[in-house]
Amino acid sequence: MKKILLILALLLFSSTAFAGAIKKSGFVDKEVKVNKNLQVTDPGNKIIIIYNHGQDNIDWTQSSCFRKNTVDNMASLVDEKINDKTIMLYALCTHKFEGDEAPNNWWRSDWRGPYKGKMKLDKRVDANLDLIKKLVDMGVPSKQIFVTGHSCGGWMTLMLTSKHIDKIGGGIALNFACYGKLSKKYKAAEVGADEALRKFAKKLPGVAKQREIQINEIQQSKNLPILAFTHPQDPYDGLLSDWVEKIPGVKRIIISEGFEIDGMECKKGKKKVKNAHLIDEADCFQYYNPVIKEYIASRIK
Repeated sequence: MKKILLILALLLFSSTAFAGAIKKSGFVDKEVKVNKNLQVTDPGNKIIIIYNHGQDNIDWTQSSCFRKNTVDNMASLVDEKINDKTIMLYALCTHKFEGDEAPNNWWRSDWRGPYKGKMKLDKRVDANLDLIKKLVDMGVPSKQIFVTGHSCGGWMTLMLTSKHIDKIGGGIALNFACYGKLSKKYKAAEVGADEALRKFAKKLPGVAKQREIQINEIQQSKNLPILAFTHPQDPYDGLLSDWVEKIPGVKRIIISEGFEIDGMECKKGKKKVKNAHLIDEADCFQYYNPVIKEYIASRIK
């Protein structure tokens, strides 16, 4: 009897834990309902924002793309108009992707690289480019397509826009990071960014080198007119994101110094946000909706 009750409890937990999980690509409405049909009516008068989710890990598959409440803020822009053009949001689900070196479990101290083949991040860039081409072929002007993403999705946004900004209107990177909680784990607030990265490189030299390679590639961009949102208390790359300011055209925005924006306490629903990495998913982040809309307007002229 106890075993039966335990099984029932586990089933209940699993069903509720993933009740809000999104596992398919599609257009998202304000209620975060996903329509997987890739159809755009009156494409010339639409602005498409492609949202890219974060990752549970850097190079392996995961069970779902994201929970519905992670895209609430971007979904709040759906049906808004900019220069008489209507915003649509497309959630691109790439959770089943895996990097070519994933089977080798390369996230380890004795791995030295270089990475052979395409990382999951590279394959996500390709998936975005494929979707962009389909949208353009449907009649959506390329300058009216924007790529955005959170965490690893934000990192991927930087990778894509640095090489292909000519194919889209622009990009919005949200708390971009994909190599673990570096700022927190290596105590960047106490020892400084350089020392924190030195410690990271000592523990995982090949992995740190791969991160450095990607940053160097992103910094090759001569002009990168995108928005890059960061938070100093983000445990991932919060204090390790200054490098993005070296890229011409990037507008870096410090979301806040704490867990309030313009006097508004940051919550997801009724719960206070205590992890700064998730602050772009909090209700308070909609304070930046006018900034995002102004940016889009400047790019679709």
